Order: sequence, then C-alpha cells, then structure tokens
Amino acid sequence: MASGQSAVSPGGGDAEQGDWGAAGRFDEYGEPRGYGWVLFAGIMIMLAGILNFIYGIAAISNSHFYSANAHYVISDLNTWGWVVMILGVLQFCVAFGIWVQASWARWTGIAIASLNAIAQLIFLPSYPFLALTIFTLDLLVIYGLAAYGGRTKEA
Repeated sequence: MASGQSAVSPGGGDAEQGDWGAAGRFDEYGEPRGYGWVLFAGIMIMLAGILNFIYGIAAISNSHFYSANAHYVISDLNTWGWVVMILGVLQFCVAFGIWVQASWARWTGIAIASLNAIAQLIFLPSYPFLALTIFTLDLLVIYGLAAYGGRTKEA
C-alpha cells in the first residue's frame, strides 16, 4: 500500500483506526456483534410475557375467551391462569435482564423459550400455522441468546 493511503474495511471505516474494535466485535454502526439478535430475543420474550399476563388474567376471571366446560389434565382453568400470569411477569423481567446482559437472564430466557417451543408442539394439531410460527420464533430467540447473549470480553 502506498504511503498516505489506508485500508478500507468492509464496514466503510479505516481498518488502521480499528472501527470494528479488536477481532471484529463491532459492526459498522458501532454496536457489538450480534446486538440485533439479543434485542430481538428480548423483544420476543417481552411480547410473550405481556400476552401470557393477559391470558392469565382472562383465565383467572373465567372470561369467555376460553372454551366453557373444558377438561384439564392438571387442575383447573383458574390455577392455569395464575401459572401463566406469573410466567408472564417472569418473562417480562427476563427481557430487561437480557438487555442489560445479565447472565441469569440469558439462561432463563433460553429455558423459557425452550419450554414454550415444546409447548407449541402440543398445539400443533389445533393451530398448525400459529404453532409452527411461534415454534420458529422460539428457536430464533434461543439462537440469539445462545450465540450472542453473553458478556463481551475486553481485549
């Protein structure tokens, strides 16, 4: 390379100035590598938490949202309403933990998304398109948290 010239990185910045940080940990916008995946995972878990909280309230209040005279394998609709509502609050808290890169939130988020993915397979005969869509979103959340949800190491 001739003197006075600098190498241009694929992100558009000078490679000599280190716009990507050490070992390419940052993208062209200055965000840590995989930041979008972690943000996506947090948003999806927060959305699931809000929906589960609403579904829990509907079940507790014996709303007409759920089918009448349904038989449940374990307990009744009121009990499941409390379980789903508490799960929704936990998911809501985990989403904030994911965004601040708390390690407990990463692993709790992976566990919650895994359980939800397994639960969607139960609903496959009833709601095939919805169940497969949510199953796919859960797998993407698991990938985002497993691959990019950890703390970044300083060089």
